[in-house]
Amino acid sequence: MVTKKVKVLNESGLHARPSSVLVKVASRFECDFYISMYGYKVNGKSILGVMTLAAEYEAEMDLIFDGPDEEEAAETISRLFEEKFKTESE
Repeated sequence: MVTKKVKVLNESGLHARPSSVLVKVASRFECDFYISMYGYKVNGKSILGVMTLAAEYEAEMDLIFDGPDEEEAAETISRLFEEKFKTESE
């Protein structure tokens, strides 16, 4: 199991578009992925789960990965937060 602490750096928070990017990227990995924040733990591969967090700018959360590709998933998804969910098309 790998746990990473991240902060939401995009000023609009974890709204629909970044949540969608997060779920799309997370779904490429085989490992289980959860987000823990404010005492809640949601499935990071579920758009509804991620959206229910309503994570605002500078919110801190723990990303939890468990499975065969957990290291790669942790690195890739942590980078999404660091890069403010920018995609190649931006």
